[in-house]
Amino acid sequence: MTSLTPFAELHASDLFVMPNAFDAGSAKRLAEAGYPAIATTSHGHAATLGKPDLEVTRDELVAHVALLTSVVDVPVNVDSADCFPREEGGVARTVELLAEAGASGLSIEDYDPVTQAIVSWDEAVARVATVVEVAHAHGIVVTARCESVLYGLGEDPIERLAAYRDAGAEVLFAPLVNDEAGIAAIVALGAPVNFLAAGDHPSVARLRELGVRRVSTGGALTTAAYDAAVAYAQALT
Repeated sequence: MTSLTPFAELHASDLFVMPNAFDAGSAKRLAEAGYPAIATTSHGHAATLGKPDLEVTRDELVAHVALLTSVVDVPVNVDSADCFPREEGGVARTVELLAEAGASGLSIEDYDPVTQAIVSWDEAVARVATVVEVAHAHGIVVTARCESVLYGLGEDPIERLAAYRDAGAEVLFAPLVNDEAGIAAIVALGAPVNFLAAGDHPSVARLRELGVRRVSTGGALTTAAYDAAVAYAQALT
């Protein structure tokens, strides 16, 4: 990209919070609350469809993104799982469809929900490179995610994140790397880092000191909203 898009500019200096909306209503309310960008959540979107996480189809995701971008005027970052490599046109076509839907950013994960394993090194890096090439043609910021810690698969995420950085990803993300040493090691790779506010983790103020640029909420807002709805109903009986 020859110049920074508004979403890219958000990563250029200080830390910002990017909450994950689960539907158009929550996206609109969060944007109205003043957040400079919002994200989708695969878990939350799936919940609105009565599905488990990672079972949403590509068509469903694209329609969801198009709806969210139609009701907010802030950048929308898409939790696009593995970018659907098995669908027609693979990850490249997924990026094109999300660009058409109005996405400002997207993420690609190296976890394969079909095999329930981390994608091989060469294939994961190749996918990131393909996503980056297409995304940059549309001014979309790419976040590369290493999922090994999230799924308890034992692999140190640092070397993979470095390879994804070298493949062109602008933002790096290793969900549930919550210890300060691990966070600092990712920040030291020299690209903006997204941090998932889940589990026992440092305060936002401390994350800022450590050099984190973006904090997201994942499916937490979805869970809070659904739990509140059930609690409210139960209080009436």
